[in-house]
Amino acid sequence: MTATTDTTAKTDAVLGLGSNVGERRAALAAAVGALRAYPDIEIIAASPLYETAPWGLTSQQDFLNAAVRVGTSLAPADLLAAILAIEISLGRVRREKWGPRSIDIDILVFGDEVIDGPGLTIPHPHLTERIFALAPLVDVMPDAIIKDRPARQWLTQLGCKGLKEVSGPGWADPAG
Repeated sequence: MTATTDTTAKTDAVLGLGSNVGERRAALAAAVGALRAYPDIEIIAASPLYETAPWGLTSQQDFLNAAVRVGTSLAPADLLAAILAIEISLGRVRREKWGPRSIDIDILVFGDEVIDGPGLTIPHPHLTERIFALAPLVDVMPDAIIKDRPARQWLTQLGCKGLKEVSGPGWADPAG
């Protein structure tokens, strides 16, 4: 009997997760569960959960944010299609830019790829300005490079003011 090995090349990517409507923690856990169940996406690590003030449109509830590092054989556009389908399945309705949302899943980084196309920009736009995205990214991919600089340097430059850790990485564990 011969053992089979999966030889499909996988790319390390980091997905940012956020929620500020309804049961925020449950929405993030449901998103991770949907990602875990999706073919061609493997959860490698999850960051702690952070609570942060909204960015952009500030007159709304605070967000819970996290990041998950995944291995995927999907192309970037196919990963985007998958996460948009997951958002819709979890009740996401897009009403206004930077507005309240029950769930938000963004591709923060996808390997070392740089993409600037219609509907998809990687690394994620404004990533270097967003503590709520950078801190979880560094948690799950400490060696990430954003715009030719280590993500840790961007994080140090921003500081951690307004970032409150509310749960360790175990929140994303299906048994937890």
